Amino acid sequence: MAPITSRKSVPKDRFPTLFATLKTQTYHDPSTRGPGSHTIRTIAWNPTGHLIATGSADRTLRIWNPDKPQVKNSTELRGHTGGIERVAWNPTKEAELASVSSDGTCRFWDVKTRTCIASIPLGGEGLTVAWASDGSLVLAGRKDDTLIPIYLHTDSRPTAGTPLAQSVQTNQAIFNPVGSPTTLLLTTGDGSVKICSWPPPPATAVANGDTPIHRSAMTPSRSSTPAPPSSSSPLHTLHTLHAHTSACVSLALSPTSRYLAIGGSDALISLYDTHDWICRRTLSSLSGSAKTVSFSWDGSYVTGGSDEGTGIDIAHAETGEIVARIETSLPAPCVSWHPNGKYWIAYSGDPGGLKIVGAAGGAVASRMLFASAVSPFSARPGH
Repeated sequence: MAPITSRKSVPKDRFPTLFATLKTQTYHDPSTRGPGSHTIRTIAWNPTGHLIATGSADRTLRIWNPDKPQVKNSTELRGHTGGIERVAWNPTKEAELASVSSDGTCRFWDVKTRTCIASIPLGGEGLTVAWASDGSLVLAGRKDDTLIPIYLHTDSRPTAGTPLAQSVQTNQAIFNPVGSPTTLLLTTGDGSVKICSWPPPPATAVANGDTPIHRSAMTPSRSSTPAPPSSSSPLHTLHTLHAHTSACVSLALSPTSRYLAIGGSDALISLYDTHDWICRRTLSSLSGSAKTVSFSWDGSYVTGGSDEGTGIDIAHAETGEIVARIETSLPAPCVSWHPNGKYWIAYSGDPGGLKIVGAAGGAVASRMLFASAVSPFSARPGH
């Protein structure tokens, strides 16, 4: 995959003026037949930002080229028989996608050839999916709060591991941001985020209670890719963040790993410092449950999506100050920043389908200068 190009960040005092110049592009899906007929449930950019995937309640899974909004330039991936709940790109490849559906499968796609590489039965309706940063593992979650590890091998088809049943509502999962999977973060229905070690230990080796967490917990080890567990075992909780008074429903690590954003059903987004796992600030501009949270490519700005209220507020991560707002006519539950040097924001909810702020032009893209070609994901936690 081509190296990710980093650009200089736009400072907080200049961001409102420059962001206001960005123009919005609409990507109209022909599946839209009226209000509510084509509800986008999930949005995800590929690692380079050259493609963006949308998954909808009507089973439509489509790949868009942000620079070519006409549907003839998009790719529809067909095969799911139920609504698309979540999509995730392989972080190590530009054109490999995983999707989970209410049809009870996790499918893997070669976007270039429009081919379904594999379909893995989940044993229940799919809800969420997370891809390890080294591409070796996908974790699919079911609506009954069971996690299914799926191991990817270069010489064979994906292999499902032993299901891991959770004792509490589990809404989203993410792995450590660099290297092989060693740490797993889970949002729960009791208002907490569990930070767990990976792979799951043997059941007899799991200690009761939490284990003190150190700064190295989010730093990947040099160990090889773990083999699928041979028997059912619980996850080993390293630490618990008691983040919200109601369910935690979304989370995202900043590209620098400095902050963890946690969205709750209490309409709040809490920002935790990953140095010491202390909540530094709370964002309260949402009208309803924070269905998605997302950081800009440089980690400087954060936003969230909700299925209540209108408008998308953009906050400065270091101060919590609202620096810009995207006006919408309907709630926008799915929001996602461009991953590679552009302050573009993709969102769902408004009539017409997917919208991307910045894709139609504006001053931010033209006035930012290139810096060194180093991926922001190369930064280690705390640096």
